[in-house]
Amino acid sequence: MLADGTRIVVRPIRPDDAETLRAAYARLSPSSRYRRFFGGVSELSEETLRYLTNVDGTNHFAVVAGIESPDLKTERGLGAARFIRLADDPEIAEPAVTVIDDMQGKGIGRILLKVLSEAARERGVRKFRAQVLASNAPVRALLDEVGAVVHREESGAIVFDVALGPPDPEPQASHALSRLLREAAASMAVMIRHLRPPTT
Repeated sequence: MLADGTRIVVRPIRPDDAETLRAAYARLSPSSRYRRFFGGVSELSEETLRYLTNVDGTNHFAVVAGIESPDLKTERGLGAARFIRLADDPEIAEPAVTVIDDMQGKGIGRILLKVLSEAARERGVRKFRAQVLASNAPVRALLDEVGAVVHREESGAIVFDVALGPPDPEPQASHALSRLLREAAASMAVMIRHLRPPTT
């Protein structure tokens, strides 16, 4: 439940969520689309929708958040979160959290990140890896606050690892991690390149 009393459902993504995901994507602003997908495509292709909704639940894990209709037959998609495990280091995964614009700032992202972190720990993931612009001073301060370790700096960006920590971190630490990943998304540099299916 959100702070305003709104009840939401968070569950694993399913292949039949493709149309809900398409509709939610359509409600993202152009800037949100660019930040999450590094491009200004107007709609998701069938291939991308298949990739985003047909996940194995281990190396590619995803959950969605939504509000059920009064008759419980449909859902309005509000956001999604996923991690993709690195092929060369299975204890590290790249996370991504997206919330539709008109529902941002209500705590949905924090809820999704908590679920995502718990699922990652259960599957043996010990760290999340993301990327922010090196010029983003507030984010650099957050890196220290959450104990992130800079993995490398390249092309004006900082690639960092943050340990997932215990299952129930202090609320302040959880909030700081949520802020860090949100800021990473706002920097248009979250490492979500894998969210686009590989080209053949």
